[in-house]
Amino acid sequence: MKIYTKAGDKGHTKLFDGKSVFKHSARVDCYGTIDELNSIIGIILALAPPKQIIEALKKISNSLFVLGSDFATPRGSEEAIPRISEKDVHFLENLIDKYTEQLPPLQRFILPGGCLPAAFLHQARTVCRRAERLSVKVSLEEEINPNALIYLNRLSDFLFTAARYVNFLEKKEENYWEKE
Repeated sequence: MKIYTKAGDKGHTKLFDGKSVFKHSARVDCYGTIDELNSIIGIILALAPPKQIIEALKKISNSLFVLGSDFATPRGSEEAIPRISEKDVHFLENLIDKYTEQLPPLQRFILPGGCLPAAFLHQARTVCRRAERLSVKVSLEEEINPNALIYLNRLSDFLFTAARYVNFLEKKEENYWEKE
């Protein structure tokens, strides 16, 4: 099978259900950003983060693939695909709670930084926020899985908490915002 199809040479792509859309559509932009986010998770895993977060990141990477296909398949499509669920949201909430219990209380604004995996977790958080904004845009144009938006919101919280947790495990000081 060839990797190139030439089908997108004029700026169109097909959604999972076969519908043709422009590549600049909010839906395609959204699942493209989710793919970008998943690539950053892959970088974090390649950086050998603390073993305490590896399995969580692997599960999140898998869930991001599901989320991308969720956005690539409009609701009501006859295609039966897995979709992000409340269970996926609860998984993130449980991790946030678990990591937060071990961290010092948050009392100041934290700037990105610390060790390399933590810095990339902060970058992942910002890309996740962009995906969340795009998912809201899609939701204003057509119906989406309501759990998808919740998942992205919770994932950005997880990524922030995970960055703090990794710096804590690696004994790196957090980079605090200093008011001038």
